Amino acid sequence: MTRHAPLARCAFVAVAAVAAGPAAAQDWKPQRNVEIVVTTSPGGSNDATARALERVLAAYKLAGAPVSVANKPGGGGAIAYAYVNQRPGDGHTLLLASPTLLSATILGRTKSSHTDFTPLASLWNDYVVFGVNADSPIRTGGDLAGRLGKDPRSVAIGFASALGNHHHTTVGLLMKAIGGNARELRLIVFKGASEAVPAVLGGHIDLVSTSAVNVVSHVAAGRMRLIGVAAPRRLGGALAEVPTWKEQGFDVVYGSWRAIMGPQGLSAAQVAYWENAVRKATATAEWANVLETNHWTSHVLTGAQLKTALQREYAEMEIVLSEIGLAR
Repeated sequence: MTRHAPLARCAFVAVAAVAAGPAAAQDWKPQRNVEIVVTTSPGGSNDATARALERVLAAYKLAGAPVSVANKPGGGGAIAYAYVNQRPGDGHTLLLASPTLLSATILGRTKSSHTDFTPLASLWNDYVVFGVNADSPIRTGGDLAGRLGKDPRSVAIGFASALGNHHHTTVGLLMKAIGGNARELRLIVFKGASEAVPAVLGGHIDLVSTSAVNVVSHVAAGRMRLIGVAAPRRLGGALAEVPTWKEQGFDVVYGSWRAIMGPQGLSAAQVAYWENAVRKATATAEWANVLETNHWTSHVLTGAQLKTALQREYAEMEIVLSEIGLAR
């Protein structure tokens, strides 16, 4: 729902402070290697995003110093969060954040909160798609809603890789939109999309909630049908024909964003420097190619706008996860 996805809702908002950014950023610049800290191991969208940003910053000399990616997996992000938190005021340490930064706190998996970091700039949004086997009797969002409304246990829904993540939350939001109880859903949690997608292709589950990049090749090959995307408007390219949930009468908008955060205590000049650098990086053709390849939607918010969006999303995510029965 749009009210449950403030970052998505603000995805295309213009930033009025663009002109002021470069001047303020001149007061500070990196003096040594800059680390982009990632909460996961190499591979996957988090690592890919950080390394793509690293390449663009280096290619256009936007960081003013060498940039490297530091993978700090473990503890549901807690290890990476602690690593960044131990460097207050250090503009050479950046965190690649995702909705996990919000949900992990709500779910009681970490004591860190988004308020422990300095919001710098969001990057993109990956809107959740719902896919079924091409031979499935579920052909539209209305078909799925009808079955879930009559019997939530009649549809085996798979996703990766943990309860309470954005794939689970999106399914819960659909249940709420149709007036059902998300706690009654029949859910199967897989270790990764590499297991969840074959499960729906093989008829072992009825539906998969996942990222577009995981299924677009199967859709093109005619093995899978996407019955809805939780985006504010249709995606382009190979997914241009996939209807949004809003088009089908269900106010469900949700996705998985990525953002760059800094430790607490950054100066105004440090914040301005990184806002400006990320803004320039995300305006390049190379970055546009990264988004197109992965079916991600451009999503650039900075400063106060990003901080406000994070605060709103945290509050609303807490409500959703409570309704699902997972909030601690």
